[in-house]
Amino acid sequence: MKSMISEFFNILGQVLTLIGALGLFLYGMKLMSEALQKVAGNKMRQILAAMTNSRIKGVLTGILVTTTIQSSSATTVMIVSFVNAGLLSLIASIGVIMGANIGTTITAWLIAILGFKVSLSFLSLPLIGISFPLFFSKNGKRKSWGEFIIGFAILFIGLQFLKESVPDIHSNPAALNFLASFTELGFGSVLIFVVVGTLLTVIIQSSSATMALTLVMTYNGLIPFELAAAMVLGENIGTTITANIAAVVANVSAKRTARAHLIFNIFGVTWMLLVFHYFLVAIDMFISEKHGISLLQTDLSSTDFENIKSVYPVGLAVFHSSFNIINTLVLLGFAPLIARVAIKMVPDKGEDDEEFRLKYINTGMFSTSEIGIMQAQQEVTNFGSRIRKMYSFIELLLENDKPKKHYKLMSKIEKYEQITDNLELEIANFLTRISEGEISHESSSKIRALLKIIDDMESVGDSIYQLSKVIDNLRESKSNFNKSQHKLIHELSEIVEEAFKEMNKNIEGDFKQLDIKKAKEIELQINKKRDELRQRHVDDLKMKKYKPKVGSIYSDIFSINEKIGDYIINVSEAIHEYQKAV
Repeated sequence: MKSMISEFFNILGQVLTLIGALGLFLYGMKLMSEALQKVAGNKMRQILAAMTNSRIKGVLTGILVTTTIQSSSATTVMIVSFVNAGLLSLIASIGVIMGANIGTTITAWLIAILGFKVSLSFLSLPLIGISFPLFFSKNGKRKSWGEFIIGFAILFIGLQFLKESVPDIHSNPAALNFLASFTELGFGSVLIFVVVGTLLTVIIQSSSATMALTLVMTYNGLIPFELAAAMVLGENIGTTITANIAAVVANVSAKRTARAHLIFNIFGVTWMLLVFHYFLVAIDMFISEKHGISLLQTDLSSTDFENIKSVYPVGLAVFHSSFNIINTLVLLGFAPLIARVAIKMVPDKGEDDEEFRLKYINTGMFSTSEIGIMQAQQEVTNFGSRIRKMYSFIELLLENDKPKKHYKLMSKIEKYEQITDNLELEIANFLTRISEGEISHESSSKIRALLKIIDDMESVGDSIYQLSKVIDNLRESKSNFNKSQHKLIHELSEIVEEAFKEMNKNIEGDFKQLDIKKAKEIELQINKKRDELRQRHVDDLKMKKYKPKVGSIYSDIFSINEKIGDYIINVSEAIHEYQKAV
């Protein structure tokens, strides 16, 4: 009984050690990736923003961005954001996804060469010692580089623990006996390990960590090369399932991008399974020519394996890269077809599907503060478009004299007012969560500007709703404005509309382009027009051109419009203050 309890705790200890090693590896990868995104985030966004509909450029961009920031998930977040913003078409995004698949194979090469052929674990602590002062630097960029080096070191410490915690074939023959039942089923074994790779990636939520585990298992002789390759194929499917799970709460564009990724990878794995044996023979011939070792014919239990096992991770990295490169070359011409299938899988439900929910920051794939701020800014741009559209209903309300249409417009404006309240609340909560982490001075300044902007935008929504209630009072009193009043209100509305247009132009473009002078000129025009209407109103009341009740409603309309103009200029001034701060 004691021996059974002892054996149980021994196995439990090994499992927890393996999970801990994997956790350490994941933490190092996360720290390294997030630090790189902080250093290169703006440049990466500029590269993606400059993308055209060229599929080849898309592939090259996907490779560059994913290789640089070491995270295909972060690349996917940016792709989804740009598709939503209309800066990247669905077809072009498929090209970037294909490139991201190739870029993510760099991680396997990094681990295979620096983790197995040349072990960097002995350098990890000195690297942490060197970078530790940078970690406490007040300079944001130096601090990010410190985080990157520490993450890099922790990653290889985790990899070393992973290598030690995964049992090798000689000290644990029982492990081989257990796996033998799964490895001797011919092509059935290949399919089983494809499923294992898929499930592990979904559970761990990182294809890089699953890849590291696969490399270690091959290095320790637990599974033969062909089944490790099958696990790699499963990891390609697993990473797309993770993205599709994240896109469940996202909008139509995000879902379509995730489905396109899934179609691309599943189709790739399908054709690869059809030629799997022949492809592995080609990889084996290549490795044999370079290293004089056969990955398919070496006996894992032989003493010779100890001398050549470091070649196996390199062979897997070759398989991973060559599969993704060939898959991209094969399917690049079919991007329009993949896009059509993705659209069929996720049909557009019409305006209501998109109009009344967050478009960007509810993708469920929040990665770093840099990407989070970018998403929030795009949401603010969308907020600006919504309140401008909301304002356009006021002109329709004034012109309309049919009761059914009137109540429909009133209901729509009320609904939009609720949307503006929710938008302000949700964007503010999102920005507050970001500000609780470690962010740069520039990011902090941008968050302050965004919070000020959404507060003023929400006030615009309240004022437009107030305008609709004033017009509704006019209708309830069975009164109407004369032609002169209609004409003057229309003229004022046109200037306010121009102010909206200028505000939205200033919000776009990462706050880089701002014409504060023009924005102020338009605001002065609104004030001047309000003063003109006020003076005419006083004169017309003296001449009794309309009833005092109609005059009171008329006065409220031009006063509220002037107030809207004040809130609009506040938005541009918040951007101007941000520019001065950075």
